[in-house]
Amino acid sequence: MGIRLRGKAQGIVLKIEYHSDLKEVQSDGQLAKLLSASCQRAPFDRLAWWRGLAEHCGLTPLVAVARDGADVAVLPLAGTGTHLSGLANWYTFRLRPIAAGNPVLVSRLARDLAGRSRRVTLSGIPDEDGSATLLEEAFRTAGWLVRRDECDTNHILEVAGRDYESYLAGRPSPLRTTLKRKTGKLATEVLCTFDEAAWQAYEDIYAESWKPEEGSPDFLRTFARAEGDAGRLRLGIARADGNPVAAQMWTVEAGTAFIHKLAYREAARPLSPGSVLTAALMRHVIDVDRVDLVDFGTGDDPYKRDWMESTRPRYRLDMFRPLAPGNWPSLAKAGLRRLAAAAKRR
Repeated sequence: MGIRLRGKAQGIVLKIEYHSDLKEVQSDGQLAKLLSASCQRAPFDRLAWWRGLAEHCGLTPLVAVARDGADVAVLPLAGTGTHLSGLANWYTFRLRPIAAGNPVLVSRLARDLAGRSRRVTLSGIPDEDGSATLLEEAFRTAGWLVRRDECDTNHILEVAGRDYESYLAGRPSPLRTTLKRKTGKLATEVLCTFDEAAWQAYEDIYAESWKPEEGSPDFLRTFARAEGDAGRLRLGIARADGNPVAAQMWTVEAGTAFIHKLAYREAARPLSPGSVLTAALMRHVIDVDRVDLVDFGTGDDPYKRDWMESTRPRYRLDMFRPLAPGNWPSLAKAGLRRLAAAAKRR
C-alpha cells in the first residue's frame, strides 16, 4: 500500500492510497463497510467481487482510494505498469467509482494518478447514474486528455408494477407462441440456494452449449455459492424427461434481478429450453421476488430484445497524459482516425 498526504481539505489532511493487496482493504473498517453488501447493492461494486477477479481471473488489483475524514472515493483499477485499466472483465456488467460523501475526491484521485500512470482505460462505465460524466470531468480537470466512446449496450426491463402475465402479454408474438407450444414439454425449477448437483448440471450443460469455453469456472462457482449463502441466488434448471437440458444463473437484490449466465444443450434446441427457462425465471423474479428491474448485462444480442424493453449505453473512457512519450503513437492514431471520419462526412 502507498499513502500520500495531499494537503488539507476542510481542515483534514487528504490522503491518497493505492492497494494492490485486497486484504488491506478488507482489514480497513471504513473501506470494508463501504464495499460490503450492506452499502453496495450490486455485486460489481463490492470487494468480494474484486477479490474473486484477482483470485480466479488473473487480474492484478490496484484499488485507488482518496479520503477526507469521513468522505471517501474508491476507483477499482488493475495493472502494474503505466497503462492501467479497470478492475473488471467479461463477468462484470459495469464499472464505476464508489464514493461516499464529496464526489470531488474523484478529481483528487485523477490528479494523483497523473504521477503514477501515463494512461488509464476504463470500459463498461454507466452514465444513468452520472459515473461516466463524473470520471470524464475529473480527469479532464486534472489535465488528462480524455476520449469517450460508447462501447456496449445494457438491456433492461423496468417492471413498472406489472405481474408476470401482464408482462408476458407484451412480448413479441413469436416468443409467446414458442412458450405456449414448448412449456409443457419441460419441467423447470428455480433454486434459491446453492446446490452442488444443480451446479454440476449447469457446468455439464454449458460444456455442451453453443457458448465458448467458460473463462473462469472457479470464479463463477465461488460467486454462485456466496450468493446462495446470502439468499440472492436464483439458479434455474430445465429438464426434459428428467434430464437437465438448460440452466441459468441469476441473482436478485435491492429490487433488481441480474441475469449472469444462461446455456442449453445444443441437442435440446428443438425444445426451446432457453426460452422456456427464461420465462420461468422471469415469472419467479416478477411475481415472487417482485423486482422493479431486470438487468440482462452487456451485449446487444438480438434475443435480449424479446425479453427486455429498454437499453442503456456503456462507455469506454481512455485517458492520456499528453506529454508522456509512450502515449504519442496512440494519440497520433486517434487523430488520424478522427481526420478520416471527418473526411468521410464531407
